[in-house]
Amino acid sequence: MSSFESQTRQECLNKRITTKYYDMMSSRSSSSSCNDPPAVTVVIEGRSICQMISLHKLGSYQSLAKTLNQMFVDSGDIIECSSQNNNNNNVDLSNALPGHLIAYEDIENDLLLVGDLSWKDFVKVAKRIRILPAKPNSRTGRVESNI
Repeated sequence: MSSFESQTRQECLNKRITTKYYDMMSSRSSSSSCNDPPAVTVVIEGRSICQMISLHKLGSYQSLAKTLNQMFVDSGDIIECSSQNNNNNNVDLSNALPGHLIAYEDIENDLLLVGDLSWKDFVKVAKRIRILPAKPNSRTGRVESNI
C-alpha cells in the first residue's frame, strides 16, 4: 500500500469518526429539550472562581435560595454569622447568603435584584447571577445594596 493510499484511508477514517461524533452530539442535544435556557454563571464578587446553575431545573426563588445556600454557605465559601443560623427549611432570598445580596445580569446587561420578576420571566432573562457583599449603612446600621 502506498503512502498516498494510507493517507487517504486515514483521512476517510478520521472523517467517519468526526461525523459519528457530531451525529452523536446532535442527537444528544435534540433529545434534551431545545427550549431549556442554558445554565447561568454564579459569581461571588471578588472571587475568580464561579459556578454554573441551571435555573430551569429549579422551580422557584426559594429553591434557588436553598441551592445557593448549599453551594456557598454549607460548603464554607461564605462564612455564616452565628446570629443568623438558618434552618434550611426557612431559607429565602433575604437570608440565603448572610451578608450578601443576590443580583443578576439580564440579557441587556442590566444589574437587578433577584426576585423583581416572576420566576418564569427571571429564568428567561437571567444571564449571570452575582453575589454582592452588602455593606452596612454607617448612620442607620441597616444593610444597603451596592447596586
